[in-house]
Amino acid sequence: MTSSKFSAELPQGKPASHGGVAPSQASDPVVADIAAGVSPTPGEAEALALAQSGDHHAFAQLYSLHKRRIYSLCLRMVGNVAEAEDLTQEAFLQLHRKIATFRGDSAFSTWLHRLAINVVLMRLRKKGLSLISLDEAMDPAPEERPGRSFGAADLNLAGSIDRLALERAIANLPAGYRLIFVLHDVEGYEHNEIASMLDCSIGNSKSQLHKARLKLRDALRTYPRQEARR
Repeated sequence: MTSSKFSAELPQGKPASHGGVAPSQASDPVVADIAAGVSPTPGEAEALALAQSGDHHAFAQLYSLHKRRIYSLCLRMVGNVAEAEDLTQEAFLQLHRKIATFRGDSAFSTWLHRLAINVVLMRLRKKGLSLISLDEAMDPAPEERPGRSFGAADLNLAGSIDRLALERAIANLPAGYRLIFVLHDVEGYEHNEIASMLDCSIGNSKSQLHKARLKLRDALRTYPRQEARR
């Protein structure tokens, strides 16, 4: 199974012949199912059980259900369309290899996102970027811990904010902060789900979201001044 199997279905990929699948790929069961628009099985739980037993139709359904959120996560983390497509393919290749190991200790989507996060972080580390580690991100210094409640929308970040400025500010967050901000405020995961994905406490997830929002607020305050100097 090669990474090219999934490229035809990525959100921004160009359609190929044979319904988005290159001729050389048409013989593969998973790709053929996706290209032919195979009807999904009744529910994710059933599809998961079938995929774990080797059913290619069921795996194609899981891929169709989750590909866009995984791609979105990858794109937010690396900021490059081609690289995000490659990482999405790799995440689903990893899923194909490891799906039989899923035991239902968490929601399948949480488990899949954790797998994708590991793929992204491995790529970032290989690139040698100066990143805040997840261990560091999950263990804030006492003086950095927030002294307010969490979970509600941050009104200081609401309103008419230049979308480009916000996207740039998110992209410039340290990887650990950006990851939790994207998972919570963009992808919509709750703190308990994020804690499960990242093996951290709920309190630490809240703390990192708070610090990410503070950094974004500071970046957005300076953006108009930066634009004025251009």
